[in-house]
Amino acid sequence: MTFSAIQIRTTEDFDQNLRRLKRYIAKSGDIVVAPEVVLTGFAYERFEEAADFGQKALQELLPLSKDRLICYTQIEKRDKKFFNIAKVLYQERVIHEQPKVKLFKFGGETDYFTPGSIEEVQLFKAMGLRIGLLICFELRFIDIWQRLRGADLILLPAMWGRPRKRHFEQLSEALGLMHQCFLIAANSANDDMAKSSAIIDPFGVAYRDDRRALLSQKVDLAQIEKMRRYMDVGL
Repeated sequence: MTFSAIQIRTTEDFDQNLRRLKRYIAKSGDIVVAPEVVLTGFAYERFEEAADFGQKALQELLPLSKDRLICYTQIEKRDKKFFNIAKVLYQERVIHEQPKVKLFKFGGETDYFTPGSIEEVQLFKAMGLRIGLLICFELRFIDIWQRLRGADLILLPAMWGRPRKRHFEQLSEALGLMHQCFLIAANSANDDMAKSSAIIDPFGVAYRDDRRALLSQKVDLAQIEKMRRYMDVGL
């Protein structure tokens, strides 16, 4: 199986963002993660437009999930409230949705978004794997980590700032190592973002390359059981 992380810029041109995302998804592996709000950015002054565009983009992305699993987040309006919702697409269907629970107040998110409920952070199954998901700032919260217990793979779409680059690297490696699972982290390549996207194995070894827009790596899923036998912590 091949895992991929897309590490690209997000511009104010929504259509350009979608075209670029589709191009890299088409080159990606069996499971691919794209950065948080990759289609529009946070677009606080264009929320209605961003939410409408997300629904249009979803219809264009679904066919690309025929033979792969795709994860990203988009701005979505529900009951007159706006959410930052992770979408997981597989076999041309949305198989999992998860609104962001922990909003980053320093970036203004709490002024615009409604948070989801932590009860919506749940493992789901696809491709024979138990998969967990968290979104960017949620990486800092132990109560979210605990809800991912038993995952074989964790998906992490992010828009993580450059001043806290090392935090992103340390926390994502620790999360994968704690759960003895694979982790795919996809962060934005915008100038003020940290990049540091990674594919991390159950031994905590990270493949990163800030020069690349697409990181892909073949993985041996047997490493999950190997690590759990080697260091039995009850998972």
